Amino acid sequence: MTEGPAPRRIAIGTEPLSADAAIALVAREGAGGIAVFLGTVRDVNDGRAVTRLEYEAYASMAGAEMDRIRAEIETEIPGVRVAALHRTGSLGVGDVSVICAASAPHRDDAFRACRVMIDRLKERVPIWKREHGPDGPYWVGWEDARCPPGHH
Repeated sequence: MTEGPAPRRIAIGTEPLSADAAIALVAREGAGGIAVFLGTVRDVNDGRAVTRLEYEAYASMAGAEMDRIRAEIETEIPGVRVAALHRTGSLGVGDVSVICAASAPHRDDAFRACRVMIDRLKERVPIWKREHGPDGPYWVGWEDARCPPGHH
């Protein structure tokens, strides 16, 4: 018996994220461990106060890349199942912006797959973050070529 295509275990949207929903996407009888990572909005970044974040994404491209990463990890680490959910829009301090979940027969593989998912997501997926604080909004990880470093 052959399995059908993998179910879609990635999502990008403006609705609040649920750890329970992410866990449900990876849970199965053969999994002896499930690892979950929640990325939350913190109140300080690089020494600057943060009052809220805005996430923007090229949704179709971001979703496709997230699914490619999921497939890579599930091929590289046999027996794992991975999911990733990312929120866009305006988020306040303490809000969950991203959830990665991974299940595996053994905990080491679940932890590793979850870590690899969040690392690759941050490196490769077209999602942009703008922080807001007392000094006004600024894009994170982007320097305007017209301005000297640190003056954006």
